[in-house]
Amino acid sequence: MADSSKEELLQLIKRFGAYLTVKMSNLFSSISSQNLNTRSIGAIAGFAVAIVFTWRLFRTPAPPPRRQPKRQAPGSSSSGVSSPPNSTLTSTGGVSSSENTRVQNVVDEFFQPVKPTLGQIVRQKLSEGRKVTCRLLGVILEESTPEELQKQVTVKYSVLEVLLEITKYCDLYLMERVPDDETENKVLAALEDAGVFTSGGLVKDKVLFCSTENGRTSFVRQLEPDWHIDTNPEIIFQLSRFIKYQLHISPTRSERASSNVFSSPSLEQFFG
Repeated sequence: MADSSKEELLQLIKRFGAYLTVKMSNLFSSISSQNLNTRSIGAIAGFAVAIVFTWRLFRTPAPPPRRQPKRQAPGSSSSGVSSPPNSTLTSTGGVSSSENTRVQNVVDEFFQPVKPTLGQIVRQKLSEGRKVTCRLLGVILEESTPEELQKQVTVKYSVLEVLLEITKYCDLYLMERVPDDETENKVLAALEDAGVFTSGGLVKDKVLFCSTENGRTSFVRQLEPDWHIDTNPEIIFQLSRFIKYQLHISPTRSERASSNVFSSPSLEQFFG
C-alpha cells in the first residue's frame, strides 16, 4: 500500500514538472523578447510563490491509510456485507486526480497576467518622461475654440483621473490661447471647481495663457518637455524636431507627422 502511494506521488510530481516546464518556457521566451517590465516581474514573483506553495503541499505528510474492516467468515452473519477488494484503490485514484487538479489550478492562478494599474500604464506610455506640456482646448476642456470659452468652460471629468496620475510622476504644465483676462479667470475657476488643483501636483502657476498659437509653441520650446499634447496638427509638426515625444489628440486617425508623434481620439483613451 505504501509503495502504491509513493508511486502515485511520484507520478504527480512528474506531471507537475512537465506542466511547469511549459509555463516557464512561455514566460522566459516573452521576457527575452522585450524589456523586463512590471508584468514580467509579477509573473516571476508568482512563479516563486507557486514553487513554495507546491513544495509545502508535497512535504505535508499523507493521512494514514484507511483500515479495511475484517472480512467475516462465510455464514457467520447473514447481514454482513464485505467491501469489494478494489474500493480502496478507486478512492486513492480519486484523491490523486483531485490533488493533481488542485496543483494545476494553483499554477494557473499565479501565471495569470497581472492587470497593470493606471499609474503603471501612465509611466509606461510616457516612457518615464518627467515633464509634460498639454493644451486645454479639446483635451482637458470640452470646448474646441477660444471664442467658446467666453461663453462657458466645461472640464472633461473623464480625463481627471489620468491628469492626477500624470501629476504624480511628471511636472505638468497646461496652456491655452485665450482672447482676454476674463476668459483666463473663467478657465482657472472651472479647473479649480473640478478639483484639478487639489492633488498638489498641479498649481495655478503652471497653467499658462497666451494670445496667439505661436505663443503656445514658444511656451513649449522654452519648457523643453519630454512630451507635448496638442490638437493642432501644425503645432505638432513644427515641434516634432524639438520635442522628444508628442501626442496628437484628434477624433479622426491622422497620418503620423513623424516617428515620435502618436495619435489618439482622447487623452484618456491613449492611456487605456
